[in-house]
Amino acid sequence: MNCVMNKLRIPDETAALVRSLHPNVKRKIKAALKIILEDSRAGKMLKEQLEGLRSFRVGTIRIVYRTKKGIVEIIAIGPRKKIYEETLHLLRKGK
Repeated sequence: MNCVMNKLRIPDETAALVRSLHPNVKRKIKAALKIILEDSRAGKMLKEQLEGLRSFRVGTIRIVYRTKKGIVEIIAIGPRKKIYEETLHLLRKGK
């Protein structure tokens, strides 16, 4: 396990989304972010058009992120049903 603590970068709109969630869901997401920061390889590696990204499961929610030079960059957080499509859209927009 990689025990180096990374830094977290999360877009303002994603942080606002997390703040607006039900307290139980918010708590689970914060716990998941802590796990990702402690071990950036905790999430599943994505393939094809999303190669280079990882996805961490929190119930039906997914946290999509990438790691560069000790920084964990959150790309998107959302329900599994549509998060990968939304992530691809965000990447194409250049976020």
